[in-house]
Amino acid sequence: MSRIAIVGAGIGGLAAAVKLAALGHHVEIFEGSTFVGGKCRTETIGGYSFDVGPSLFTLPAVYRDLFLKTGKPLEEELELLSLDPAFEYRFDDGATFAYRGSRRALMESITQAFGVRAALQWQTLLDRGSEMWRIARDPFIQSPIAPWRSMMRRKGVVRDSRIIAPHRTLRSLGRSIVSDPHLRMLIDRYATYTGSDPRKAPAALLTIPYIESTFGAWHIKGGVGSLSGALARRAETLGVIIHLSTEVRTIETSSNEVTGIRLENGDFYPAEIVISNADATHTFNSLLDAPRQAAKLAKAAPSLSGFVLMLGLRGRTPGLGHNTVLFPAGYDAEFDALFGSSPHLIEDPTIYICSPDDAAMRPHADSESWFVLVNTPGTTFVDWSNQATVERYKNQIIDLIEKRGITVRDRIEVCQVRTPADFERENRAPGGGIYGKAGNSRTAALSRTKNSTHIKGLYSVGGSVHPGGGLPMVGIGAEIVCKAIGPAS
Repeated sequence: MSRIAIVGAGIGGLAAAVKLAALGHHVEIFEGSTFVGGKCRTETIGGYSFDVGPSLFTLPAVYRDLFLKTGKPLEEELELLSLDPAFEYRFDDGATFAYRGSRRALMESITQAFGVRAALQWQTLLDRGSEMWRIARDPFIQSPIAPWRSMMRRKGVVRDSRIIAPHRTLRSLGRSIVSDPHLRMLIDRYATYTGSDPRKAPAALLTIPYIESTFGAWHIKGGVGSLSGALARRAETLGVIIHLSTEVRTIETSSNEVTGIRLENGDFYPAEIVISNADATHTFNSLLDAPRQAAKLAKAAPSLSGFVLMLGLRGRTPGLGHNTVLFPAGYDAEFDALFGSSPHLIEDPTIYICSPDDAAMRPHADSESWFVLVNTPGTTFVDWSNQATVERYKNQIIDLIEKRGITVRDRIEVCQVRTPADFERENRAPGGGIYGKAGNSRTAALSRTKNSTHIKGLYSVGGSVHPGGGLPMVGIGAEIVCKAIGPAS
């Protein structure tokens, strides 16, 4: 049995702890904040509850498998609610489109909004995403990053590369299949799921619409952040010790092998294995003396960040679903502002509104809890400590929503703001980046920080490392690490 120390109680750290404890290891988690879950948490303010991190639960099979194999099924811990439609998209020209759950209903929805030709093209896009997922799932997503040479020796690599299209960007491949301008905007948005620019992000991100339409979109009753609490309870049931308000100062090594962790108070915790659930840049810049890895991470562009409004509103908004996206007139202007030579605030941004129809997340039936997210540059480019800037941008976002015919200002009972500066401080995310480093290259997925490091006994999990951000990918990354460590002997 190994003594395993996990730095950080985010979803990746918790998932790894659950699995490793079930495999017979002694596991302790050291978390600097007062709560578990990292970015995945549900916050309650004045009776209104908000998912301040992930607001959608996709590929639930990842966590169903984890819970089932370590005790009781996931559904005995949490109530999952299927969302149909998963999203409603509203465009500046007045067009609307509901992304329905079943493939047939989705095609009918596209046909009604944009015509038969658009529906057929989207079907072709989903088929391509399905083939990409089939090819990439086992060797690339659910496995450690392999050397280029070994990947090139795989059987069928030439055929598979034609489908994956490593030489194409998301925008390039998407626009070669889909001609409707509204659906092209939707394709571009999938790059923002990884904090990236669709003009540079890999075409393989076309797996995202396939996953959404095939495996569904889900809400967890009481908030997606409830997943964090369920994982912590399962971990403690299996004997994991979780230390909250316990900051880790350094990961200690000797002869290129971990020896344990040093806490901020000076205490040393010996461990044969250390798993960092911190952002990769923080791990190699601050917790370790690893100049080569730190230099490599410094070369990569940071992912986009976010400006968040948590709005507790009186009354109900007619026709507003769980997830609503308000697109601007010009989407390229947003990507220029985010990823251009001089990143700056977006005057007319895409606005995402999550308004769960969940009685457990609002104080009474005639009220709504809104989580509003706008993509922004991080702290490197905007002075988010300037309260006048924050206040102006808050009012600007509310005004833009109201211009779409949705009454907000006169209904506000709770209004809390989260800026990139808050994300940087609370999550130790450099620059306030939500997704680690941006995937702004066609080989981005293969250049992520590996789960197994060059230091013996040191592993990494979380959204800033392989296989990437989002709840399912973080869970898969934890599984990769657990397989590498193996059961207690």
